[in-house]
Formats: sequence, C-alpha cells, structure tokens
Amino acid sequence: MTRSEGGWFAPALVLAVFVTVARLVLLAFNRTDLFVDESQYWFWGQSFAFGYYSKPPLIAWVIGAVTSLAGSDSTFWVRAPGPVFHGATALILGALAARLGGRRAALWVTASYLTLPMVALGSLLISTDTIMAPFFAAALYFHLRLTETRAGIFALLAGVMAGLAFLAKYAAVYFVLGAVLGSILIPAMRIPLRQWLLMLGAFVAAISPNILWNLNNGLATAEHTMDNVGWVREAQPLSNLNPGGMAEFFLSQFAVFGPVLFAALLWAVFRGAENRARRLLVFVVPPVVLVSIQALLNQAYANWAASAYFAGTVVAVAVLLPRPRWLSASLAIGTTLSLALPIVTLMPWLDLGGQPVLQRYLGRTDLSLQILALAKERGLPVVTDRRDVIADLFYTGRDTGVALYAAPPHGRPTSHYEQSYALPNSVQGDVLYVAATPPSCGNAPTVQALDTSGGAYAKLSLSAYVVDAGCLHADE
Repeated sequence: MTRSEGGWFAPALVLAVFVTVARLVLLAFNRTDLFVDESQYWFWGQSFAFGYYSKPPLIAWVIGAVTSLAGSDSTFWVRAPGPVFHGATALILGALAARLGGRRAALWVTASYLTLPMVALGSLLISTDTIMAPFFAAALYFHLRLTETRAGIFALLAGVMAGLAFLAKYAAVYFVLGAVLGSILIPAMRIPLRQWLLMLGAFVAAISPNILWNLNNGLATAEHTMDNVGWVREAQPLSNLNPGGMAEFFLSQFAVFGPVLFAALLWAVFRGAENRARRLLVFVVPPVVLVSIQALLNQAYANWAASAYFAGTVVAVAVLLPRPRWLSASLAIGTTLSLALPIVTLMPWLDLGGQPVLQRYLGRTDLSLQILALAKERGLPVVTDRRDVIADLFYTGRDTGVALYAAPPHGRPTSHYEQSYALPNSVQGDVLYVAATPPSCGNAPTVQALDTSGGAYAKLSLSAYVVDAGCLHADE
C-alpha cells in the first residue's frame, strides 16, 4: 500500500463504528412490527436448511445465529445484523476505493455509503440486500486485487465471496456478469484462464449446496423467481410493455442511491473522464439496465438493482472528488435522511394524509394477538389463506402452542407456508379459518370480525370463521 492509499482506515473505522452503534441504539427503540418478509426470514432461521421457498439461505442462517446467541427473538435481534453488515460493507468499499483513488477517496466512500438512502433504510429492517452487501463488496475488492496481482489466492477469495453473496441473494450473479464484461472490454481487468477457473470453481463450490437443494425441491426458488419476473411465463411477453413502469423504476434510483450520487453515476457512464474507478461501471450498468428492461416487460421494485450501488458508490465518489461541494451536498442529504428515518420509527403512528407514515409496519402483531386469543379460547388450530397473516402468526405466536397452518393450495404452492405448512389431511374437526371471505364450501359461521384499523390491514376486512377441516380440503 502506498502512502496515498494509507492512513484512511482508522478514521473510517471510527466513523463506521460510531454510525453502527448509533443505529443499534435507535433500533432498540423502534416501535414497528416486523414486515411479512422479515417474519418469514426469522421463521426460516428456526430450522437450518440449504434453501428455502423464495430465497437462498444465508439471511435465515444469520438471523438464526444472532437470535440464538442473543437468547432472544425480539424484533431488535432479528434486525440487528442490518446496521452491522452495512458498517462492514462501508469499510470494505473504503478499502476498494483506497486502492483505486487513495486516502481521500476511501474516506468519502466510507461516509457516502454509510449515509446512502438504501443503507439508512436497510439499517432499520432486515433484507437480503443487506446480507448480500459485505460479501458482494468483498468480491469486488478481491477481484481488483486479482487483476493487480494475478494471484490464485485472490481468485479463490473473490469466488468464495461472490458465492456467499449469491447465498444471500441471487442478484449476486451480477458480479460474475461484471467480471466477464470487464475481461472482454477492459484490458486492465483481464485475468489468465487459470485464475478464471479458480474463481468460478470457488463460486460454484460455495453455491452448490443451494443448487442441490433446489434440484431436490422441485426448483422451488427458481419457480418463485420466475413468478416475480412474470413475463417469462407469458406466451407473448412483448404484448404488454410498461414504459411508465420503466420510467418509474429508473427515477426511483435517485431515491435509492441518492440524487447527487446517481446523477454522478450517469455522468460517469456518458461523459465521465477516465479514472481507475471508472472500470467498476461493468458492475454498475448491467443490473440497472437489465432491471429497467424487466420493468418495461412487467414490473420491478426499486431495490432490484441494489447490487449496482456497491461499485457505484466508488465510481460516483471518484466523479465528485474534484467537486467537493457536490460531495458535501450528497453527504448532507444522506445524513439528514439517516437521522430522519430512525426517528420516524420511534413514532410510526404519525399521520400523513390520514394514514400512519409507516402503515405497512403497524398492526401486524395486534391482528395476530386477536387471532391467537380466539384460537386459545376455542381450543382450535388456525388456518389462513394469507401469507402475510400466517407469517406474523408464526412469529407472534411462537410461544403460544397454537397450531398454525396455511390453507391448502390450489395447484402449485405459492409460498413457503403452502409448501411446508399447508393444513394436513390428518387434522380433523373444526379449525379457526381467517380470511377476507368465508370458504365456498359449507356454511361457516363468523366467530368474529377482526379489527384491522390503523395499520397494514386497514384496507382489508378480515374475519375468523369456524370451519370443518374437511371442508377446506374439499375446496382445494
């Protein structure tokens, strides 16, 4: 490491630790319920497997390990890995920036990443993007070292880190795509065939347990991924183009990455001056372009290109280093948002347009408590046809002893709960069925209309019915 590259780590470490600890302290006072995906990840973490219905397994392993070590399944411990993983990612990207642009670049990258909008939000909840982040960043770093040294150890490390990122979220395949494009387009990123084979071999070895799990479970995760993509199952995928959806996705990236930094990325793509960091665009452009195409063909969520912004942070900061006022403006925006978001979680009932600001994170526990109380009062197992309801029931009712089941699916299971916890034929007699409408079979009496006001279910009318289990099976 040269003198220009050194001297960044100590101040960056202090900053990352300070921000991480502050986020953990604020997280302890977070008043929101777990979102449906968070509850599902927690549930997966209760039993070790090499794969789960809709996602690869690493997020479940992390949550399971953290809650076991903490001896608590509280929302704090479920979400605690978020700030820690993002803090680690900031330091890894700082190391990457130090090699490409020196000490100043490293410090700005560390600070900028810590205050990205997607990181501020990702530090308040637990998601696969967050678990992927440090491993994807480490793969980028070791790939750079591989291109510098051609050393086999860096090929192995890059492959293993990319594989671990893939075990967090399949979007990590964009690393492999970026490395291939780099070898084709940029002479400085070309590596010998032997190192390529080492890197790919390590990657395949790391992901192979999940691939084998999928093959042994009817390609469940692949099927779910195709469901999300949507257009691949259509006979004429070009018949329903959605240009408005593509524009919405693209504009949303200014909010995900930050307006100044995303503008800097666009500048780097179309007009940026040559610098060493610009080579990282091979890891940035493909996910943004491909997800934009996905949005055009069907739909895409704002975070689906999140993997672009690990390398993207380094590239954007390199563009803005000669323009310190813009860097400062970006940091000010990110810091303001990073302070505002956790404060809102302390008062999530604050109204905006007549609805709580964080409506989707409220009311889930309350509904589950209503259902569980009815089930215990009547001594009945609970069955529901809603994934969001059963996800929180398993979390909130984890110590109640109430039996919980998903309604038998019509055709292929559409959730983990339908796949593994559908009402079995062995359950006989009455069950408590929770749904928006009574089952089409029989005359199920309504036990109670459930209170869904003021939270995630505010627009739904849910009721509990006493139904014979055989009726639900007959309705399959």
